[in-house]
Amino acid sequence: MGLVRLRIREFAAKRNWTLKEVSDRSSFPYSTVKTYAVSSGMAMADVTALYKLAKTFDVLIEDLVEIVKE
Repeated sequence: MGLVRLRIREFAAKRNWTLKEVSDRSSFPYSTVKTYAVSSGMAMADVTALYKLAKTFDVLIEDLVEIVKE
């Protein structure tokens, strides 16, 4: 099973946003945003979260997700 990392911190830093601002802008719970942002590799992620976060950063989901282990 592969692991993915979400590039939340990277995209937030480019916009000078905090994780709290990402949460507010995406209407997604801060705890979830923080968990996804600090995780070095996840086996699963909520598709709704991926969609909202990608939309918030105005990027494709494929750009938000980085495969760290296949």
